[in-house]
Amino acid sequence: MPDVPVPPPPSPTVPGPDTSAPVDSAPVAASIPSDSANDFNIGEEYGTARKNLPPAGILAICVAVVVIIAGIYAAMHRAHPLSSGTVDDVVAVPVAGQEMVMVAVNVSLQNNESNPTVIRAIQVSADVNGKTLTDDASPAVDAQRYFEAMPELKQHALQLLSTETRIQPGGKTSGTIVVSFPVTAEAFAGRKSLTVTIAPYDELPIVMKK
Repeated sequence: MPDVPVPPPPSPTVPGPDTSAPVDSAPVAASIPSDSANDFNIGEEYGTARKNLPPAGILAICVAVVVIIAGIYAAMHRAHPLSSGTVDDVVAVPVAGQEMVMVAVNVSLQNNESNPTVIRAIQVSADVNGKTLTDDASPAVDAQRYFEAMPELKQHALQLLSTETRIQPGGKTSGTIVVSFPVTAEAFAGRKSLTVTIAPYDELPIVMKK
């Protein structure tokens, strides 16, 4: 019987990609098991006032202590009036043709501190007919002209007292201040009060009344 040729076995078929099914391009998220021991709060991570500040009661006490210390320091280091003074004499002269008076005021000052006192400002006020009238002391040059024009004004005048006058420690000085007020001589004569305020450097003002 003749040999019959045996056909070769069929080649294995390699399956290709299945293009009929949709391809999901999104990555698959890995499943991370939840562990309550590893959970954290981002707010607590950065801190909060409740977490970081002391209790409100302690904080209030600390603030109160700081305020008290600051108050004591300010009271001990604030400027205070170490000088004193008196109003010794007042002379008023009416200005002719005007409803105005020129006033010469004599004052005495005593420096009670261990450092020199230097006058920074001088002001005189008068309570006339229920109104407070105020004027700064005239410069020495102007006051001299007023004395020449109205001799009566300087009948009791002393050396003119001006700003930058220096009083030595424990020393005393007297001088005349010249001011003017827009009232008649009669109204000024009926004044309720006259107040002289002298403000030295580094001290509270010295207030004198007559």
